[in-house]
Amino acid sequence: MLTRIISGAVGIVIMAGILFFHDTFVLPMAVAAIICVMLFELLRAVKLEKCIPILLAVEACGISMPFIYNRFYHLPEGIIGGADIPKTDGKMSVIAFAVTLGAAFIVFATWLRKHKEIRYEQVFFALASMVLVPQAMSTMVRIDRMDEKNGLFLLIMGLCGAWIADTGAYFTGVAFGKHKLCPEISPKKTIEGFVGGITFTGIAYAVAFSIRGGLSAFTMTAAFCLGVVCAVIGTIGDLSASMVKRQIGFKDYGRIMPGHGGLMDRFDSVLFVLPTFYIMTALLEEADRGLLG
Repeated sequence: MLTRIISGAVGIVIMAGILFFHDTFVLPMAVAAIICVMLFELLRAVKLEKCIPILLAVEACGISMPFIYNRFYHLPEGIIGGADIPKTDGKMSVIAFAVTLGAAFIVFATWLRKHKEIRYEQVFFALASMVLVPQAMSTMVRIDRMDEKNGLFLLIMGLCGAWIADTGAYFTGVAFGKHKLCPEISPKKTIEGFVGGITFTGIAYAVAFSIRGGLSAFTMTAAFCLGVVCAVIGTIGDLSASMVKRQIGFKDYGRIMPGHGGLMDRFDSVLFVLPTFYIMTALLEEADRGLLG
């Protein structure tokens, strides 16, 4: 337990340092490093980490994404005010798609050359990881750059959408948990904890957004609903990652965080929450009903 606490504290300090320099090159560099480790952990899970062409192609694709978004998704005037959004966002999409397609071509070419050694399950797992992980984690850059004034706050809330739910579910489950949620996938999760995590996240979002953007019925209701959705999506992401581990036969994806496992073990729910948070807040802004006014 002590090891887990110390490791978690170190992780919090590192994350705080990254967020402190969020408006510099530090953020995309840190996101790229996280993506690099997560992709390696996933490739190792399917025994592809020693296949150098696939490893390099997947890693190159993943690492490039946060830098692409950092270069082409800086909108100083916010989502609605940015006059050149279509041109900027379109160029970014083309470059990101071209990089992903090139990496996929290398993966398939390597599979053709080593078809007796590599199975299709490994290839498609690698391709799915190459798309999901970089795109999801690079949303950290997109959220931060979407609003010059509130970008950092939104990024923190996006990350907290997963981690607040985990914390609320843990303590509620310990206090009241009796009915298992998915015993074959995650034996410790309970229905009571799941409901507690959802409720706790919704309330936390409503309070945080009301303090930041002003108290109103719309802000409180929309923020509460956003928190509830993020908590549900985060739980699905957590359970999905656990299911993959169980089917592969892994306890943890890695050992980079003693007591916690690998970065995939820490960011599994974030993979689903960040894109969901980004889409919902962006849609509210486009409808001129932003949570922060």
